[in-house]
Amino acid sequence: MSTSPDVLIIGAGLAGLACARHLADAAVSFQIFEASDGIGGRVRTDEFEGFLLDRGFQVLLTAYPEAQRTLDYHALDLRKFAPGAFSFFAGRMNKLIDPWRTPGAWKEALKSDFAGFSDKLRILRLRSRLRASSVDQIFQRPERSTKDALAAYGFSEEFIHRFFRPFFAGIFLDGELKSSSRMFEFVFKMLAEGDAVVPARGMGAIPAQLASHLPADSVRLNAHAESLHENELTLAGGESLRARAIVVATDGPSAAHLIGEAEPACRSVSCFYYASDEPPVPYPMLVLNGDGAGPVNNFAVMSQVAPSYAPVGKSLISVSVLGTQQLTDQQLSGFVIAQMKNWFGPLASSWRYLKSYRIPHAQPQQFPGALESPQRPVRVRPGVYVCGDHRDHASIHGAMVSGRRAAEAVLADLSR
Repeated sequence: MSTSPDVLIIGAGLAGLACARHLADAAVSFQIFEASDGIGGRVRTDEFEGFLLDRGFQVLLTAYPEAQRTLDYHALDLRKFAPGAFSFFAGRMNKLIDPWRTPGAWKEALKSDFAGFSDKLRILRLRSRLRASSVDQIFQRPERSTKDALAAYGFSEEFIHRFFRPFFAGIFLDGELKSSSRMFEFVFKMLAEGDAVVPARGMGAIPAQLASHLPADSVRLNAHAESLHENELTLAGGESLRARAIVVATDGPSAAHLIGEAEPACRSVSCFYYASDEPPVPYPMLVLNGDGAGPVNNFAVMSQVAPSYAPVGKSLISVSVLGTQQLTDQQLSGFVIAQMKNWFGPLASSWRYLKSYRIPHAQPQQFPGALESPQRPVRVRPGVYVCGDHRDHASIHGAMVSGRRAAEAVLADLSR
């Protein structure tokens, strides 16, 4: 790196790393300043007692266009969730299979009493319509809440409550399904066209792969951006820096503080990890809270999806609890285990608590209207740019697209 880089990037999350990669490809010098002790932002993986713990339950959807464009899937050694889900309601586990992506499963799917024939037919129609729609077409359609959209599609209230509510609440962190119907249709399309996966070495392998394409010493860790005045960046401790361009690639609230915008609303989540000697469900599928009672919205046995997530002979269970909870981790974990005992009996009593993560700014809140302009401007003022999922939409795809858009804007302006 040159001693006076052309571009300063604040934040080494997916957006900042994607921006940096495009700048590196264009041979433009840059320096990334990351406040924490590692890269990845909200997409990080910790090693703990031989387990791989993602900082919050996350998956990569292989159909994301920007991920296909940017990432080397083979090198990530991706491991797939089984297409479908379990949902706990009526006192038992109920299995919903995706017959389009499960060979020989049509007979079982049609006979399943998880959903009535009318709801199954509506899934077929919705799937066909969205597969035939482009991503651009989806984000140009009128917005309404996901709940209103599902009702308009004709799905029964029972099926919405038992499947769509917990499934998409786990994605949007929105248990009331108030999020934009554009995001729902986009994610549904991605799920219909690809797989939900995790890298064998955890979600943190994604930012690590992006960073591997950057020049050595291009990321400076434990460097907190204190303020941004005009085109001058001041770090905690008083160090000031200037460059031809400064890109703010932090989460929404931090970006708003630096560029002087109103702080956007965010969705929060808590993730609890447990070790078990045996998995509570027999397949690598997402497990949903279909009756709505208790704190757990969804969980997954990560070691069934990717055995490398746990030591041999152990299972790793990731549990998601939506919203901001006033309880301590110990108290909330007690309620989680009580709920799991109701589902699985004495087996859940043996689950050993490993670690938990409270994520207050897990993703931007995107109610109807938030995506009326699917892509918000990345130029803030001359020489200052911003990117992140709050600039496009709340997904890995959106974060990486915004990083590319910011890089393209910087390159265009520097070439003038």
